[in-house]
Amino acid sequence: MTPPYRSRRYRSADGRLTLFARDYPGDGAPLLLMHGLTRNSADFEPLARHLAGRHRLIVPDQRGRGLSDPDPQPANYRPDIYTLDMWALLDGLGIDRIGLIGTSMGGLMAMIMAAVHRDRVSLIVLNDVGPELMPEGLERIRGYTGGQAPTADWTAAAGRCAAINGAAFPDFTVADWAAFARRTCTELADGRVAFAYDPAVGAAMQTAAVQQDLWPLWDSLGTVPTLLLRGALSDVLAAATADNMARRHTGAFSRVDIARRGHAPLLDEPEAIAAIEAFLARHG
Repeated sequence: MTPPYRSRRYRSADGRLTLFARDYPGDGAPLLLMHGLTRNSADFEPLARHLAGRHRLIVPDQRGRGLSDPDPQPANYRPDIYTLDMWALLDGLGIDRIGLIGTSMGGLMAMIMAAVHRDRVSLIVLNDVGPELMPEGLERIRGYTGGQAPTADWTAAAGRCAAINGAAFPDFTVADWAAFARRTCTELADGRVAFAYDPAVGAAMQTAAVQQDLWPLWDSLGTVPTLLLRGALSDVLAAATADNMARRHTGAFSRVDIARRGHAPLLDEPEAIAAIEAFLARHG
């Protein structure tokens, strides 16, 4: 069962949108959990079951996802814009220093946030992302984002999720895919089920520029303690890139590859939970 949380509504950094975040109470240092391109705050429900109560968890829906307003200007669907929203959220909550956990796009956001305000970031957990991304994975993501017609019901939605993500979770059961769909999709007024993100997010992905060199961003993190979780089957983060990240990081760095997971682990896998809890015990 998902632990209880307080719903937070706040204004985007540019003041145009009303955004949403879950605020799970906890006694320990606060953590900001940031989802991937087409996901939302529900993506971290499995991890929240383990961490809520021990840490305060701030889990936002980025603009255009979940319960946050869509942006009428799709050009604003960019990680650097999202990070400005995150600082607006944290400032509104009176949180000056934060640990960051980011899946995929959320991990890129974490790197940007730490590079810009290193004094405000206590630690980073990256989930299957780094400063260099595999082109085959990016093309696969482009292939399914945007333009997806709603499905007839939740069963069909679970089937679509399995068709898109099956290679990343080869041992998922029917029940697992049903739960995945419930976290990823939303029911429309007519009973059909759609992915819980603005289709313009997908359109922005289709026209995104060729990947920039993000290694200078990685190098700028300095000594920020970092845990890298990588799906052993990932088509986004190569093992060689993860090796290079370890060589170039100048502070505390640890890495765990999650067996039988592609892009990206759910963070409920036993080895992921053990790695995160040990990392937070040392640095959080």
